Amino acid sequence: MLKSRLITAFILIPIVIAALFLLPPVGFALVTLAVCMLAAWEWGQFAGLATRSQRIWLAILCGLLLALMMLTIPDYHPFTSAWQVEYALSASLVWWLAALVLVLCYPQSAALWRRSSTLRLLFGILTIVPFFWGMLALRQHQYTLNHFIGAWWLLYVMLLVWGADSGAYLFGRALGKHKLAPRVSPGKTWEGLAGGLLTSAVLSWLFGKYAPLEAAPLSLLLCSVIAVLASVLGDLTESMFKREAGIKDSGQLIPGHGGILDRIDSLTAAVPVFACLMLLIFRAI
Repeated sequence: MLKSRLITAFILIPIVIAALFLLPPVGFALVTLAVCMLAAWEWGQFAGLATRSQRIWLAILCGLLLALMMLTIPDYHPFTSAWQVEYALSASLVWWLAALVLVLCYPQSAALWRRSSTLRLLFGILTIVPFFWGMLALRQHQYTLNHFIGAWWLLYVMLLVWGADSGAYLFGRALGKHKLAPRVSPGKTWEGLAGGLLTSAVLSWLFGKYAPLEAAPLSLLLCSVIAVLASVLGDLTESMFKREAGIKDSGQLIPGHGGILDRIDSLTAAVPVFACLMLLIFRAI
């Protein structure tokens, strides 16, 4: 299992980085749209959609929703000043605060949504749509001035999340004794969380030292810490929904890693939260 995970990671990471820096905005948007449609397909399991046709329709409707939102924004209009994007990113803050309550109160909180497919579908929309716009808003940031500034920012967020995930795994295996959320994900520990934060802090310092990025230091530090914590929450939230659905992985698309949601669960929280804080609230970049 570990071997297949490492091999897949070594293949996927260069592809992701190449997509960030080499694809034009339209190409990047289409790739992100496809990822979100696959995520919606997998979310159908969480919403109780039992048949393949129902999940296909959910993926198609998700794609149509995102495409229609894109078509309503003029080509010359920056994403961060479009009301559709502002609402989507702002909604992400509300949703992930609500998700925090659901995770902390689980399994009691499941009584509120366990039997409601509508609520679970709404949770999926609030997870996938802001993630899509967070990816595009960061990628397009200052694109007219420098085609690669947004790509660097997205890579920064991804490295924070990857560092937190890897650090949590290593420190948790070596030192983990105190469970973080045993009723949701028994394998996660407070020691792992601390190790993940430490790893992300080192990566953030190195990235800030050598990457061509400019931002208000205190705002960047605060937003980075919140983004890392949000990434942990994204992972825990998906684990909660998988536990309720009685499944181990959201899919089998990626060898050794499960499904698309298993790989982007942390990013679905970290990306829109980071984008909202840095671009809309603090306007630090």
